[in-house]
Amino acid sequence: MTSQHQNNTGVGSDWEPDPGVVAFAEQLGVPVSLELLELALTHRSYAYEHGGVPHNERLEFLGDSILGQAVTVMLYRDFPELDEGQLAKRRASLVSTIALAEIARGIGLGEQVRLGKGEDLTGGRDKASILADTMEAVIGATYLSAGPEQATALVLRLVDPLVNNPERFGAAMDPKTSLQEAAALIGASAPVYDIVSTGPDHNRRFVATVTVGPYTATGSGSSKKHAEMAAALEAWTDISARTS
Repeated sequence: MTSQHQNNTGVGSDWEPDPGVVAFAEQLGVPVSLELLELALTHRSYAYEHGGVPHNERLEFLGDSILGQAVTVMLYRDFPELDEGQLAKRRASLVSTIALAEIARGIGLGEQVRLGKGEDLTGGRDKASILADTMEAVIGATYLSAGPEQATALVLRLVDPLVNNPERFGAAMDPKTSLQEAAALIGASAPVYDIVSTGPDHNRRFVATVTVGPYTATGSGSSKKHAEMAAALEAWTDISARTS
């Protein structure tokens, strides 16, 4: 039996918060537990390299549900003119990997994520899938710390800048077509995708790299389709930002 008491966040009784986590909590503006927030910022690559310490995937699971509910209710209330199909498209866009990554970049989340060395060296702090998953985990930590009202308020504050941006809805819903259109606008050939897979058959992960003229982007997912879509979204966002 270890002499160090462990609480349900997986940290010991002598734990002290990282100054960066404290500053990030203040930036969020919600009364979130610092222990839970640090857990939310811990990627599985970090956990693997540090003896299997707890990581953020359970909080991510929770945050995904909280995010979806908050966005669904907001859209239903604020857009009475939209039918079910239009509401579904907007919701899918606002909770998409690219939207969450955009939000995460806006609040400097990447700087605070605890990553393994390999993931850090390969650009993990700006990888859309890692940023999106961590953003969901932060929402989950807020829910457990401060309750549903505070978590919902945080979600709505974070997504508010994206709600009335119609350009992003098309890209998030059909990123491969949007990327083809962007390629045509810059006079580049059609996007070319290259896919590799890792892991056992029951837990296979796919990584897609897409090349469009001078631009390249990567994306990952549980299927080839999802990996290609994530890569296309990354490329579309990059091209749009550089050519706008």
